[in-house]
This record gives sequence, C-alpha cells and structure tokens, in this order.
Amino acid sequence: MSSEQNPTPGAEAADEAGPRPGRLTAAAALAALEGLALVVGGVWMLVEGLTGHPADRTAAVTGGVTLIVLALLPLLAARGLLARRSWSRGPAVMTQLMALPVAYNLLQADSVAIPAGIALAAVSVASLVLLVNPTTTRALGIRGPGRVEK
Repeated sequence: MSSEQNPTPGAEAADEAGPRPGRLTAAAALAALEGLALVVGGVWMLVEGLTGHPADRTAAVTGGVTLIVLALLPLLAARGLLARRSWSRGPAVMTQLMALPVAYNLLQADSVAIPAGIALAAVSVASLVLLVNPTTTRALGIRGPGRVEK
C-alpha cells in the first residue's frame, strides 16, 4: 500500500490544522540557519586543522568534527518544525538555550567576536520567543498541562 492510502497520523493532523503559521516557519528557518552556521564553522575548523598550521592539530580536527555533529540537532529540529512534528520543539529550544552562553562568551571578547555574539544572542532570543508562542504550540499539536481533547 502507498502512503497516500495510509497516511501517518502526524500528516493528518498537519493537514487538518491548515497552513503552517509564519511563526513556525520563521522558527524553523532560524534553527536551520544556526545548523548551517555550525556546519560552516566545523568545516572551516576541520580544513584549517588538516591543511594549516594550528597550535594543536588534534584539537582543531576534533573541534571541527564536534561542530559538524552538533549541527545535526538544529537541522533535525528545523526539519521537524517544518513538518509540524511536536517532538521538534524540544531540540529547537535546547539549541537556543545552549547558544545563549556561547553568545555571552562572544560578547565578553575584545575582538571581532562581539558582533557575532550580538547576532547569536538576537537569533537565540527571537527563536525562543517564536518557539513558545501559543500559535506555534497549537500548530505543533502541543497541549498544556491538564488540557485534554474533547
């Protein structure tokens, strides 16, 4: 049987709920942007570690691989948000909460990292606001505590 004959329950819920809210799309786009930034940073560290002359080649390569693996969390969350999967909000919120201390550390630097810290903090706070918005919560099918369907 094809998936058209037996649609998944999540697909039915998404179809019944109507078009995806703009807030949900924006939250997914910001999560994807963060994931892509992590991939770019990881590839850059990896290439520099392998071809350049870093102080510690092992640390550079390990850092690059770590950033690339960490990029999976926001990228999967973005995909889930676009598909209106309720599980995707948790990883998306976790990503934003992990990004806030990184932004704070970037803001403490006396270098060109300050604008990056400002941008990261702005994206993280905006994403958190979008993710906890009631419209986004309803679109993902998340109910508050004590609320049951009638």
